[in-house]
Amino acid sequence: MNTLVILAHPDMEHSRVNKRWRQELLQHPDRITVHELYKEYPGWKIDVTKEQKLLEAHDLIIFQFPLYWYSYPPLLKKWLDDVFTHGWAYGSNGTKLRGKKLGLAVSIGDKKENYRPAGSVSFTVDEVIAPFKASAIHVGATALPYFAVFGASFQATDEEIEQSAADYIEYIDRHRLPTPFPAQ
Repeated sequence: MNTLVILAHPDMEHSRVNKRWRQELLQHPDRITVHELYKEYPGWKIDVTKEQKLLEAHDLIIFQFPLYWYSYPPLLKKWLDDVFTHGWAYGSNGTKLRGKKLGLAVSIGDKKENYRPAGSVSFTVDEVIAPFKASAIHVGATALPYFAVFGASFQATDEEIEQSAADYIEYIDRHRLPTPFPAQ
């Protein structure tokens, strides 16, 4: 199963987590394709046909980004709006993403304990990423559990970030395996 990582970080050079994750991903070019949106589209003019062909060529698609105001970075949102078109991704003839696996690898600046109903955010990460899960279902894909590192802005230690890079590859490898069919 080929893996595509759609990396959307508007300031990669100042990132601790996403920068380290990218370094780790690039060590596995035989099984992971890294596609950096902000590098590819500095003027935000997205080549929809090129992006759709890239998605069609992969079975496991991971969206990697820092959580920005409880959502995606703006170029990733535009990319989704432009690329996931009617007749291609959804609608009666839009079946190109059907059966694919879609996951999220998210760096979160805040502490994990704040992402619970009684925390300062008042929502869980699963609630915050509900639009992603709904989109995956809408296009006939499987929404995978998210992979995240909390405290990315200031609390995560270098050791924790280093471990997260190894854990991220393990997350990808675990989901690269074919989904078993339920017993009949």
